[in-house]
Amino acid sequence: MKIKIMAVDDEPDVLELLRTLLETRGYEILAIQDSREALKRLEVEKVDGLFVDVRMPYFDGFELTKLVRASKLNGKVPIVMLTASDDGETMRKGFDMGISFFLGKPFTRERVYNLLGVTKGHMTQEHLRYIRVPFRTSVSCNWGYNSAGHLKTDSRDISEGGMRLSPLGDVEVGQEVGLVFALPDTRRLRLNAQVVRKVPDDGIGLKFVTLPAEDKTAIQQYIHARIED
Repeated sequence: MKIKIMAVDDEPDVLELLRTLLETRGYEILAIQDSREALKRLEVEKVDGLFVDVRMPYFDGFELTKLVRASKLNGKVPIVMLTASDDGETMRKGFDMGISFFLGKPFTRERVYNLLGVTKGHMTQEHLRYIRVPFRTSVSCNWGYNSAGHLKTDSRDISEGGMRLSPLGDVEVGQEVGLVFALPDTRRLRLNAQVVRKVPDDGIGLKFVTLPAEDKTAIQQYIHARIED
């Protein structure tokens, strides 16, 4: 799956140049001129990186960055600010709002590609945090006081932050569930998760609450191996 970047600038020529340069390097680009539309999309759509112009109608780059940083879905994405001003005040304010990197305008192919060399690792890490891969195994679930609720079900997919199970009995959104399952060629994992979504035909979505470092590493290695297959 391609790394997805949103570029927000009210100048069509700038957007088209960014689109061309980034797509040439294999990225998926969402090019948006209206910062209001960008914010709406960012509230419901996951991206792995964000380019924002400093001066735009409606939400400028600082305001848009502040709002994105406050969101749950895209709050941790690397954000690059496009600016013709490289003064200390602009950079200070940008960093205070949550800007990760700056790219001066007008920019060249070489400067964009050099920036990508610096940011690619950050965007890849963000991409892998949310990517889900198919994962089918038996999962033992416990919930309630003294594990009053207990049954076995099947998993459907997994990410670094959670997993999806087949429909599960009496659990409700917000409830914590104990999970026991095994990854291929790995010891059994025991961890806690919280129910964040429950759809009758689609199963339940879980977010990992307690995830020891060695278990997180095992899950990451499994996901990376599946992506490379």
